[in-house]
Order: sequence, then C-alpha cells, then structure tokens
Amino acid sequence: MKDIKQNVADNLAYLRRRDNYKQSDVANKLNYTDKAVSKWENGDTLPDIDVLVSLAELYGVSLDYLTTPRETNALKDNVASKRDVVLYNKLAITLLSVSVIWILSTVIYVYVKIITGFDPWILFVWSVPVSCLLFLIFNSIWGNRRKNFIWASLITWTFLASVFIQFLAQSIWLIFLAGIPFQVAIILWSQVKK
Repeated sequence: MKDIKQNVADNLAYLRRRDNYKQSDVANKLNYTDKAVSKWENGDTLPDIDVLVSLAELYGVSLDYLTTPRETNALKDNVASKRDVVLYNKLAITLLSVSVIWILSTVIYVYVKIITGFDPWILFVWSVPVSCLLFLIFNSIWGNRRKNFIWASLITWTFLASVFIQFLAQSIWLIFLAGIPFQVAIILWSQVKK
C-alpha cells in the first residue's frame, strides 16, 4: 500500500507542475483545501477513490497512470510526446503540400495577368477541389481512413461548384443533381466495415 501511496503522491505532484497549477488551484477545482492537496502530494494521505477519479479527469490521465511508478509514466509520457511530434509533422507536411497548390495558382495567376492582361481568377476556384483531393490523399496515408468519406464529399461538391462557376454564363445549376448519386455512394462507402 505504501508504494501505491507514494506513486500517487509523485504523480500528483508531477501532473500539477506539468499543468502549471498551484496547490490552491487544484484545491479550488476539487473543493478541498490546499493542505489536503499538499498531504496527497507528500504521500501523507491517499485521496479517496472518487477524488482520484476527479484528479485523473482534471489532469487527463487514467487511474492506472496515477498509481503507476513515476519512472514508468515518464517512459509513457516520452512515447506520447514523440507521437505528438510525429502527428504535428504529418500535419505540417500536409499543409505545406496544399500550400504549394495555392502558391502555383498565385504564380500562374500573376504571370498570366501580367503577360496577357487576362484575369484567370478561376484558377483559385479550381484550387479548392484540388486541395481537397490532396487532403484526401494524405488522410488516406496518415490519417483516420474512416474520415476519407468527408474529404470525398468535399471533393465532389467543390468540383461541381467549380464546374458551375466555370460555366456560370450557361446557368448549368442542374449539374448539382449529379452530386446526389455520388454523395449516396460516398455514404454507402463510409458504412463498409473492414
């Protein structure tokens, strides 16, 4: 029992410092005194199970985390932080790739505008479905594949909107009806289980 009490004490002190709380902040959040929080962190007393649950929720950890030795949790924290870095890098690469589309559109727009005087604003309209396609590709590689149907829906509707805007003078609003069977197919696709 002494080991668990010390594990809880070490973890509570670490988590409070990690989240930049004072003992009085934690005490106020849980309706306890800062002396009670101090006793928990010193290992003098062990909080009741319902208080431990509240502390775990406050710090965003499990009860298992609170009772596990600090050294073991430090290894878990390190793995979690590496995972966060990887996710951040994947997001950054995805956004950089999408920005290339917009940079190219801007460069082409400026070049055509300067050389010919023609205003190719439609490039920016078509950049939207192309960006959605790139998000779909990266989400298929790195992301949650179950969310691909969202990107597929966005591709469908932004593509149809781009066609509509491209041929605005012809008033081809019926083109949006073509999106309905595609959307139904995408919804059915999203329901397929692996």
